[in-house]
Amino acid sequence: MNTLAVVFEEPTKLSVRELTLVDPTPADVVVAMQWSGISTGTEKLLFTGRMPPFPGLAYPMVPGYEGVGRIMTAGAESGREVGQLVYVPGSKGFLEARGLFGGQASHVVAPGAKTIPLADHVGEKGALFALAATAHHCLEPDPANHLDQLPGLIVGHGALGRLIARLCVLYGAPTPTVWETNPIRMDGARGYPVIHPNDDTTRGYKVICDVSGADGIMDTLVNKLLPGGEIVLGGFYSEPVSFTFPPAFLREARIRIAAQWKEQDLTAITEFANSGTLDLDGLITHREPAARAADAYAMAFGDPHCVKMILDWRSAA
Repeated sequence: MNTLAVVFEEPTKLSVRELTLVDPTPADVVVAMQWSGISTGTEKLLFTGRMPPFPGLAYPMVPGYEGVGRIMTAGAESGREVGQLVYVPGSKGFLEARGLFGGQASHVVAPGAKTIPLADHVGEKGALFALAATAHHCLEPDPANHLDQLPGLIVGHGALGRLIARLCVLYGAPTPTVWETNPIRMDGARGYPVIHPNDDTTRGYKVICDVSGADGIMDTLVNKLLPGGEIVLGGFYSEPVSFTFPPAFLREARIRIAAQWKEQDLTAITEFANSGTLDLDGLITHREPAARAADAYAMAFGDPHCVKMILDWRSAA
C-alpha cells in the first residue's frame, strides 16, 4: 500500500512524496491519518541536522510522532477495531525511507497496542498528546499527592509551558507564575499570570521548571530558588548547561532533567482529555494542508505567533 508522506531528504531539505508502507502483521493496524502535529523540538533537530547521532538515524526519513487518525484495517491480534479514532505515536515504517518516527504520512502501519483510543470530541487536539505527556513528565511523579512539589515558576510560554501551567491548575496546586520575554507569546493564559522576568518581585520559588531551553539561564534560575529548592530542566539545550557554583551551593539547589514521557504520563493525559478535564483549547494556533508541509514547517520553526502547527491529512491522496 502506498502513502503520501513528509520526507526529510537530507538536513534542511523537505519533500512531500509517495512511499510504500511496510506490510502489516496480525498485531498491526493501518491508520488513515487526519491530523499530525509538528514538533519544534525533536523534528527541528532532525530537520536542521543538529540531532545528536543515535542508532538508526539516517536520511531520507519520515518524521512525526503526534498523529491522530481512524483505523482502516485492524489485525486479528491488534486489540483495536476498524473506525476507532486513535492517537498514533509513530509508525512501523516505509520501504524507501527511514521512519523517525514515521507519523507524518497520510496512512501508517503501527502496532495496535501502541495506539491510544480517543473520544471523538478530542479530534485534532489529540495531536497534542505527546506534548501534554511531556508536560506531565515535568511534574513530580505523583502530582496529585504532592501539590507543594509542583512548579511555582515556569519559564517559557510556548505550548509546553502552557500545558505545564494548565496541569498545575488542574491538579489544584498553588497558581504558578510563567515567565515570557516575547510579548507575542504573553497571551493565551488560562488561570495563571504571564509576566516578563524583570517584573517578577517574588523572592524565591521551591520548584522552577524551565522549558525555554535558553542558553545561560541557570544563574538567573538559581537566584530565584528557595534553599533546598529544585530546578527542573524540561527544555532542550544546544549549548552546555552551566551555573556559578557558590549561589547554588548556598541554596543546596537540586537539578532534575525531565526527559521523554513515560507510559503513566500518557495514561494520565488520555484520561484527562477523553473526559474533558484537561483544557486543550487554544493551543493549536495554525493549520495547513499536508501538501503545504514546507510552509508549515517554516512557520512552526520560525514564527513566534505559531504556538502549535498541525498538518491536515484529510484531503491527501
